[in-house]
Amino acid sequence: MLKERISALASQVYDNTVAIRRHLHQHPELSFEEYQTSAFVRAELDSLGIPYRTMANTGVVAHIQGDLRSDRVIALRADMDALPIQEVAGRPYGSMNAGVMHACGHDAHTASLLGTARILQALKADFGGTVKLIFQPGEEKLPGGASLMIKEGVLQNPAPQAIVGQHVMPLIPAGKVGFRAGKYMASTDELYITVSGKGGHGAQPQQNIDPVVITAHIITALQQVVSRMADPKMPSVLSIGKVIANGATNVIPNEVYLEGTFRTFDEDWRKEAHVRMKKMAIGIAESMGGACDFEVRVGYPFLINEEQLTAEVRGFAEEFLGKENVLDLDLWLAAEDFAYYSQETDACFYRLGTGSQAKGITSAVHTPTFDIDEEALAQSTGLMAYIALRKLGN
Repeated sequence: MLKERISALASQVYDNTVAIRRHLHQHPELSFEEYQTSAFVRAELDSLGIPYRTMANTGVVAHIQGDLRSDRVIALRADMDALPIQEVAGRPYGSMNAGVMHACGHDAHTASLLGTARILQALKADFGGTVKLIFQPGEEKLPGGASLMIKEGVLQNPAPQAIVGQHVMPLIPAGKVGFRAGKYMASTDELYITVSGKGGHGAQPQQNIDPVVITAHIITALQQVVSRMADPKMPSVLSIGKVIANGATNVIPNEVYLEGTFRTFDEDWRKEAHVRMKKMAIGIAESMGGACDFEVRVGYPFLINEEQLTAEVRGFAEEFLGKENVLDLDLWLAAEDFAYYSQETDACFYRLGTGSQAKGITSAVHTPTFDIDEEALAQSTGLMAYIALRKLGN
């Protein structure tokens, strides 16, 4: 049976998958700088005899074609980049690159897809169709490596009927996975705002145009975009995470600089919100005698899991792991550039449980203490291989 054969192969590749994950964890590289990681992936593919080509500079796309006749194609995706975070000290496999860390599990994604490749290559005589393996750069940084790979034709020649991706989730115990059909992750836009006034002595406010006070009004007013202008049924988030005034206890600065994010699940409302935010901030600043420069850097679209495909993939996961190990997910206002794929073809993006209360592995992604329970790698490789072959009709 297919499940038993894949499970046995997943057990065989487990130690190798863990070793690859630890190697990648020790040698993280930032977005669009994944030169060593890309070279490592290519070397692994060479050792397996799997053909590939590079794109988007450091990206790699490989093909495993089954020996049986079929024109069906499925794509599997892993991202490769790390984050500008200093990892907590003391781990034997901790980052060796100061200030850079795999704090979002992309090392596990890449290692898992290489393990899946090893399984599929061992089975190629027994299945039909093509599995496209996408090792993608730059998920963590605009414009997103997915958008660049799509522009360079990653979803062509051959075009997949579906694409599947997995992402670590420390809130879910290792051994379990989570799914949500339909809209799942939000669009994301970056906000860069400069509020200008006239600085001077803090004891002489009448001689100044205080950009700090103007900024306070703008920050508060902008929340009306979410609380009073958005449809209450449409989740939206507007957060200002950085404010720099650079005055002093007795100095009013000339300007205040802000950075933030806007996220939602509807493209029409997204565009409307951009206009409303700018108009509101500029209007407030001008009404108080100042000025405001408001830049919106448009980021990833929202991620949608195609309903029928997600139901299928969820069913395959239940077959492989057992129904008790497949969970429902809620909407998540984080963003992922896998969303670009989901706007182009049928897509399913699911969560791989990597947490363990017993082992103290509970830290969230994007933190210096993030880690995974490597027991999750016992399921990640086999599950993706099983999903791929079942979707291809095997």
